Amino acid sequence: MNPYNTPAPAPSRPWWRTTPALLGLLALVALLSAFSLPLGFLAMIAAMVAVWVLSPWCWFTRIGATLSTLLLLTVGAGLGGQVDDSRTAPADAKTADNVPASGTAVSASQTGSKAAKAGDYTGRPLNEAEKDMRSAGYTAINHDAADEDRVIILQSGWTVCFQSSNTAAKSIDFAAVRTSEPCPEKDGGPLPWPKMPNVVGATYNKAVEDLKQAGVNLDQVTLDDVYLDIDTPTAVEAAKDGDDWRVCFQSPDTGNKVDFVTTVNLRLGLWTDADLVRHCPSEKDTTYKIPANDPDYNGGNNNTDRDHSAPHRDSSSSSGSSTSGGTSVGTVHPGSFCSPAGAAGVSSAGTSMVCGPGSDGRDR
Repeated sequence: MNPYNTPAPAPSRPWWRTTPALLGLLALVALLSAFSLPLGFLAMIAAMVAVWVLSPWCWFTRIGATLSTLLLLTVGAGLGGQVDDSRTAPADAKTADNVPASGTAVSASQTGSKAAKAGDYTGRPLNEAEKDMRSAGYTAINHDAADEDRVIILQSGWTVCFQSSNTAAKSIDFAAVRTSEPCPEKDGGPLPWPKMPNVVGATYNKAVEDLKQAGVNLDQVTLDDVYLDIDTPTAVEAAKDGDDWRVCFQSPDTGNKVDFVTTVNLRLGLWTDADLVRHCPSEKDTTYKIPANDPDYNGGNNNTDRDHSAPHRDSSSSSGSSTSGGTSVGTVHPGSFCSPAGAAGVSSAGTSMVCGPGSDGRDR
């Protein structure tokens, strides 16, 4: 074969002009129309332009792709509740007759007493309410029930708080908030987020009750121990000894709102009748429950470095965390400062440890 007569390879097309990219654009029409009919319509226009201008397809394939785009827009909008599913069902028409009169607003707090009454959608997902009313032949619109004037895009993530209808015009307006939010007292009012109560000085059990009464979600509460040498308890551990744990610091401050993204932090101190220190420190992360565990504590002499390990929360471990040379100091952590040299202890894994000089020359 003569290499000079070999035809040159055809230039490759850009990726955005390939068949997979164009098919992906068609699929995007159905996806966007399921969430918002205007967005789906814009995607359909873009898909048609791409099919007729950018695609390498023949003319009858382009016509088929155009018709498929229109079908995808309709199917996607129908699955997402963006278009009417039915306008002739007699059972649904009966439901529409029971919708509250024009201008009537129904509070979400009344859901329980009117749950059996047809046409009351308060407390229900917005997408279900709109779908039902469109099936009954009504035009359904929506708006933010709070005073923030937010645009509602994904109706399934919003809950109906109020509704008003115009029977003559066969339209209904739903006022909704995000599912994780409480309904305002009136349409267009502020969201009634709970306020952080003052729980400093209260026992853990009392603090939990105060948070519940204030409406704070306990799943948003995190715990820390105020002492540097005590492990942070879990919620189960704190509740078990709830009268021994005291709240020393809280976040957020008293009176601040606690919305669904706020983290409530309680810093706890633990003391029983056997503890020498039974009060909160003046600042966070500065005071040791057992003073001898402070590396800077010298106990009244210059032979200073004491065990800085984290003892267990029982009186026997606390009382045995600092003793004279050659005797056991209870549970210790490898690498912690210790005193005196030669003192013996046991790690949390059960390994015997002896206090002696480390790589920095200090007893560990």
